Amino acid sequence: MDKIIRATAADGMIKMAVITARDTVERARQIHSLSPTACAALGRTLCGASLLGQAMKEEKASLTIRINGGGPIGSVVAVSDREGNVRGYVDNPSCVLPLRADGKLNVGGAVGRDGMLTVSRDIGLREPYIGSVELVSGEIAEDLTAYLLESEQVPSACALGVLVDTDLTIRAAGGFIVQLMPGAEDELIEKLEDNIFLMDQLTTVLDEDGTDAIFAQVLRGFDWHVVGEYPVEYRCYCSRERVEQALTVIEPNELREIIAEGKEISVSCQFCDRTYAFAPAELEAFLKSSENNLKK
Repeated sequence: MDKIIRATAADGMIKMAVITARDTVERARQIHSLSPTACAALGRTLCGASLLGQAMKEEKASLTIRINGGGPIGSVVAVSDREGNVRGYVDNPSCVLPLRADGKLNVGGAVGRDGMLTVSRDIGLREPYIGSVELVSGEIAEDLTAYLLESEQVPSACALGVLVDTDLTIRAAGGFIVQLMPGAEDELIEKLEDNIFLMDQLTTVLDEDGTDAIFAQVLRGFDWHVVGEYPVEYRCYCSRERVEQALTVIEPNELREIIAEGKEISVSCQFCDRTYAFAPAELEAFLKSSENNLKK
């Protein structure tokens, strides 16, 4: 079962969250027919969005990460609810690049570096809180670390990884975010940095040892304890009713053109690829609703 585990260490001066998300990323791969490189890019972003989204306190809060670095994959988008359930997509799911010199998937090359990482937090107010940073590497985790430091002034370290098996299914996926509270001593910071530098490759730990080993390696030398575990999954909230609401706000002239063709239209959800079909008679009703909205 995919989940987020949260822990604290050093008398509360360190907060850490680990996510294991193999099934979530595998579901995304199946829905969007993702190439290994696209799957790694989206999977990392889904994990990052889940970690940040699940930390939000407001009941109906949601968080969106949008990355566009000018690379061949196009935009990478991941949305999380406050429970850490996520959905997402990439513009070019079939993006394929040669492996890097070290044999790893070239996520940075697919995403690019000429662009921004933007995080939007919707907590039910009139306008969401939006923060952006320039991309550092396009490898997702480094860029998210830069966002947390520059936009939210929270010293953090982030690692995200996706391991694609030989049959192209997802063998392991997940990551962590560790954050320091105000007043953390330099010695504590240096110890954490050393631990992270010396830890084994993230996807190897996820695949072979599990989440406890991640905590043990990152928080080596500290007393730490788990404060909560939370199940997460790939979850889309689309419905026929939501699509109908979207159709009622289309410009009347556009609807008239569609109706004049006399054909059934299909609308696909970009997050789950579910398709909703509408007959011309239904579109006529949407047109009346759209015209009434303009009169108000």
